[in-house]
Amino acid sequence: MSKISILIGIKIREIRKQSNINQENLALLADIDRSYMGRVERGEVNITVDKLYQLSSALNCSIHDLLPDDSEIKNT
Repeated sequence: MSKISILIGIKIREIRKQSNINQENLALLADIDRSYMGRVERGEVNITVDKLYQLSSALNCSIHDLLPDDSEIKNT
């Protein structure tokens, strides 16, 4: 697990919860397997750019919202 994968998973989970979407529904909306979605949120996989775009579309946010900024990466 890389530090960046963990931070991306945290961002996805935060935005998902703010949007009142459960993990299963987000997986359906983004056409991603539910178990894979859980692994993404836990930072256990290196998500592809394609999947990030699918998630940003399903969450109605910018892909930039799903990515940690430099200060978050340096502080962990």
